[in-house]
Amino acid sequence: MLMTKFSHSCVRLEQDGSVLVIDPGTFSEIEEALAGASAVLVTHEHPDHIDVDRVVAVLSADPSVELWAPQGVATAVTEGLGDAAGNRIHSVAGGEEFSAAGFGVRTFGGQHALIHPLIPVIANVGFLVGAVYHPGDAFIVPDGVDVGTLLVPVHAPWSKLAEVVDFVASVRAPRAFQIHDALLNETGLGMVEGHVTRLGSRYGTSFRHLAVRETVEV
Repeated sequence: MLMTKFSHSCVRLEQDGSVLVIDPGTFSEIEEALAGASAVLVTHEHPDHIDVDRVVAVLSADPSVELWAPQGVATAVTEGLGDAAGNRIHSVAGGEEFSAAGFGVRTFGGQHALIHPLIPVIANVGFLVGAVYHPGDAFIVPDGVDVGTLLVPVHAPWSKLAEVVDFVASVRAPRAFQIHDALLNETGLGMVEGHVTRLGSRYGTSFRHLAVRETVEV
């Protein structure tokens, strides 16, 4: 399987001629990432993980594309599509398994990480696609499965460096790449990724930075 990193938390997976995209948000190259896609997975409703208007436009233009997301996202996309939604918009929660465009998918978690006690907690679903784990905006460890490739949210309003490192240490995937990195400048990103690289290696995880549009085999 091939994985292409787009800006922030958006990744594109390709296998046997099928394309699946996770979290096409406002900071991402949405139309480019979704070109030729058959399936879209969205971890939660925040705009940096789904630009509803642009995703609806893509789905409107191609009625074969299906989408899986927590209920709030599924409802918003269904309303945007209107009669064109049909039965291709699927609501998911943690603890489910399904096939999306030929990719085997398992879901984990259920809640977004706490940002602040005054900010309501929303739904968040982590997706394991094959052996690639995208946690969205939470550090939920997918117990009972082997993660081959971990996508690490390296910076967010809801996290701190110690939690990022502990997440990498807990999952213990052999390889990891960064996501959720759009709010960091080059200096900050280098500092955070340096710690994740050094400390993650103690737990058997090889961390590497991916440039936007870089493709790797996973």
